[in-house]
Amino acid sequence: MRISAKADYAVRAALELAAAGEDTSVKAEAIAVAQGIPHKFLEGILGDLRRGGLVVSQRGGKGGYRLARPADSIAIADVIRVADGPLVSVRGVRPPELSYCGPAESLLPLWIAVRANVRKILGEVTLADVAAAKLPEEVVGLAEDPGAWTNP
Repeated sequence: MRISAKADYAVRAALELAAAGEDTSVKAEAIAVAQGIPHKFLEGILGDLRRGGLVVSQRGGKGGYRLARPADSIAIADVIRVADGPLVSVRGVRPPELSYCGPAESLLPLWIAVRANVRKILGEVTLADVAAAKLPEEVVGLAEDPGAWTNP
């Protein structure tokens, strides 16, 4: 699985909004500076998040962006899907739409298992979890494995 810059920026922007609180609007410029995200690129991402129903915007002097619902009800997967589409695809195709034959036949259940595990982690961890640095124990355990930090 590859996390694009757009998905990474979208999650980081959403985390800035989560940290600000439900009733606080944050200007795009402030998010861009805080997270080191190119402002123009961020404007497009925030537009996608707005169209996806994850953020709302308000114009005016006290305007800006805020989450459309509580941070504990928005999974990291929700943000990535709005920014980039499906969490796992193979050559741009969702795994259930694939078919293989011969010795490659067991690739399909492998891709489905990969997708299930990605969904399990990214679908269960919310913006509130990450913003509060309170990741689920299972996620912390996976990250604490020294092998997880090395590139084969």
